[in-house]
Amino acid sequence: MTHQRRFRWPGVMAALAGVVAGGVTLGVGELASLLVGPMTSPFFAVGNTIVDLTPEWLKSFAISTFGENDKNVLLLTLGAVLTLFAAVAGWLQLRRPPLGLMLVALLGVAAIAAAVNRPGSDAAYAIPSIIGVTAGITTLWLLVRQPSEPTNIVSGADRRRFLMLTAGAAGLAVFAFLGSRRLGQTRQDVLEARDRLRMPRAADPAPSLPADVELDVDGVTPFTTPNSDFYRVDTALEVPVVHPDDWQLRIHGMVDRTVVLTFDQLVSLPLVERMITLTCVSNEIGGNLAGSAVWRGYPLEELLLEAGPDANADMVLSTSVDGYTASTPLDVLTDGRDALLAVAMNGEPLPLRHGFPVRMVVPGLYGYVSATKWVVDLEVTRFDQATAYWTDRGWADRAPIKTASRIDVPGSFARLDAGTNVVAGVAWAQHRGISRVEVNVDDGPWQDAELTAEASADTWRQWFWDWDATPGRHTLRVRATDGDGELQTSDKAPPIPDGASGWHSVVVEVV
Repeated sequence: MTHQRRFRWPGVMAALAGVVAGGVTLGVGELASLLVGPMTSPFFAVGNTIVDLTPEWLKSFAISTFGENDKNVLLLTLGAVLTLFAAVAGWLQLRRPPLGLMLVALLGVAAIAAAVNRPGSDAAYAIPSIIGVTAGITTLWLLVRQPSEPTNIVSGADRRRFLMLTAGAAGLAVFAFLGSRRLGQTRQDVLEARDRLRMPRAADPAPSLPADVELDVDGVTPFTTPNSDFYRVDTALEVPVVHPDDWQLRIHGMVDRTVVLTFDQLVSLPLVERMITLTCVSNEIGGNLAGSAVWRGYPLEELLLEAGPDANADMVLSTSVDGYTASTPLDVLTDGRDALLAVAMNGEPLPLRHGFPVRMVVPGLYGYVSATKWVVDLEVTRFDQATAYWTDRGWADRAPIKTASRIDVPGSFARLDAGTNVVAGVAWAQHRGISRVEVNVDDGPWQDAELTAEASADTWRQWFWDWDATPGRHTLRVRATDGDGELQTSDKAPPIPDGASGWHSVVVEVV
């Protein structure tokens, strides 16, 4: 008598089938997004929606804790959660069919809702999610089929069939995902286009820096921040990629005439070059979300004057290619300061992560109301008629940069030898400048620090103070006075709603 080998189908195999089906969902969805556009990716649509819905306190915590890696942490967490859901869907499909298929469908509905609710989206944004979820449901149905016997005992032939189908589906998931990256080649195309660019020289180059603008002290923040070290804070989970041939800017709204500008037209204008320090509103006291670079671009004021703003307009709503918006006071953009539509950073085309091919740079305002990256639209309007991404979430609609100062050297909890030690750092109050920096020890009298030369009122200044340190634990504090004679406030405030305030301090041990 012939006996057929049989085995019990373990739940782990069904969970594996769910994970494979989830991979097919994402891979096919990514591949389908090529038909509609890179911003329609189901994975990133869900991720960006999570960013939008995240409470402000949690966003601030993520930025302060993980810095520029906050997006990587979110993507890894999202991937882990989706993998878990997919595994649960596979197990449910085995134990309680068709609950597994229903769970995948529910996740598909969430992806579709996220896609069609992205800024600038339409019904077509749902197509990649629909195609991806359909492929995922079909895959799960094929992989996890109920045996004919109620004991859930499956023949060896069924096992071989399962393994073959799983391997095939996994291969399809990998092929679809890698194929979408390969066939799109958007990022590589844009990188190659950036490498080919030969930026025209500035008709009005940046003034030469004074010889004594920078300290020769180890550990002090460099006066000019290299592009690779410049902070990045934005809402884009995946850096938008915009080919310069496809870029154009539209200026419209409360204007006499609509102005449309291509990249070639922009770089053919007489460009100016300025050293400007930027600061993120999320910067905590003593934080490093600030950087200084030489920016090359065209004055925004000239473009706005060409459009002819209405006398009643008081705001410019800028929009990024990914739908992010920022509200900038119109008077700031037209008061003669070096507000630029920038195309280059430290002598080279903008890096992709910093807004290539074009971004805004406005000295004196925190970035969330002025420094829109990948900018494609400027609407002249009013604050009482339009709101922006962060102002909709409780942040101030006007955000001039507060005077700030920071101790770079020595670091907090450093151990120092008794005797002369250098205390040094940076201070900034963009568009007002820094006129004085003072340091005290253990709440003692304030001592004047030495300032390096000022490059301009729109850049930070380095400072140092020689301290005759005595043994023991000490607290060092710093404060600055801006170019208008206004002392930096000691009042402590968190970044929200309009920037952190307070005096930076470090505790050191002198032996």
